[in-house]
Amino acid sequence: MPATPTLDAASKANGPSRRFSVAPMMDWTTPHFRYLARLLSRRTLLYTEMVTTGALIHGDTERFLRHDPSEYPLALQLGGSDPAELAHCARLAEQFGFDEVNLNVGCPSDRVQNNMIGACLMGHPEKVAEGVAAMIAATDLPVTVKHRIGIDGRESWEELCEFIEKVSAAGCKTFIVHARIAILEGLSPKENRDIPPLKYDWVYRLKQEFPHLEIIINGGIKTFDECHEHLRHTDGVMLGREAYHNPWLLAGVDTEFFGEPAPIASRQEALRAMFPFIQSELDRGVYLTHISRHLMGLFHGMPGGRQFRRHISENAHKPGSGLEVIEAALAKVREPEPATMAEV
Repeated sequence: MPATPTLDAASKANGPSRRFSVAPMMDWTTPHFRYLARLLSRRTLLYTEMVTTGALIHGDTERFLRHDPSEYPLALQLGGSDPAELAHCARLAEQFGFDEVNLNVGCPSDRVQNNMIGACLMGHPEKVAEGVAAMIAATDLPVTVKHRIGIDGRESWEELCEFIEKVSAAGCKTFIVHARIAILEGLSPKENRDIPPLKYDWVYRLKQEFPHLEIIINGGIKTFDECHEHLRHTDGVMLGREAYHNPWLLAGVDTEFFGEPAPIASRQEALRAMFPFIQSELDRGVYLTHISRHLMGLFHGMPGGRQFRRHISENAHKPGSGLEVIEAALAKVREPEPATMAEV
């Protein structure tokens, strides 16, 4: 794969650029998707899925934190609220080579609420501040927080500012703001990604009210034009579902937002560059379908893209399936000319 520049000591201390990042998404931002994303963009900041502190402390730590060095810059997202546990996991993040450790204060699912994880912590800013302070004391990595603009019953502008004030006083300098409230009673996690209205103006106001903080905007962003508009008001943009379902978008990031050449010229080149990695995963005993499911959007909108997806869907799950399935799927798509920019 293309060589990925390593961060020097000064860059490590200040943290990676957050001008453009891909959101942490459960079951989606796995090492397999992140490897593809890094082939498409050297500069995009990538995030792991949320990993709970309990899973890291009491589970298979190596498995949860496993990643390829080519994925850097890479941030670890934690779910938890106990300061001692968060501090321990922040040390693990540094030990395993991550570039940032992020605290999830946005996930609305019932399961995490019951463990005082995610969006419910918006109602407990002091607890978030304690956790952040413990993490900062435990590591030299940047400690960031990803959160909503509120939760049901605590959704005023004043309460959002109170949250920012208390957590920033604990030492957090970077806030990644999903511009929706989370409805903890009555909406599913999926509905919480669409139904509460987006309030981008609130995120803009946060940057005005707290100019010394780094404010990154997230939620419903799909195009580079939208990104540029948000960057007029905030320090960075974070894309989620659009980057996953249409990953070729990432191939334009380095040029569009960093003024650097695109690292790869075509979708086919990107996928073929993954072959050695895919084979190494197959050799480890990983089923092809666990890898191929993250490739389905690569030929989004391209002639033959539907046939590409169908062939993989019908064959990747079969016993013994390997690279020949990907090769056969690739034969069904046409890429008229090399692209150096993402179609957005």
